[in-house]
Amino acid sequence: MADKLRTQQELERLQAKYIGTGHPDTTSWEWKTNINRDTYSSIVGHPPLLSYIALASNEPVTKVRAEMIRKMIQPAGPPPAREEDTIMGGQQS
Repeated sequence: MADKLRTQQELERLQAKYIGTGHPDTTSWEWKTNINRDTYSSIVGHPPLLSYIALASNEPVTKVRAEMIRKMIQPAGPPPAREEDTIMGGQQS
């Protein structure tokens, strides 16, 4: 029983420390956003990988870097409408 408690506490600690690990309330959109941001930041942070992508797309490295950083703003598109917003919006009309 103590092992289960310790494991649960360790998981909660990791989830609090690292946003990308997710939690039971993580939406699909949040998960996709975290994965895409991690991917883009990894590519930008590794110059050989960035050079490879720039070469493959026949673009300058600086342009590819800027585009990847720009994509990190909303990598999975705009967030979906939340139920609370639609419910509250419908009652006010």
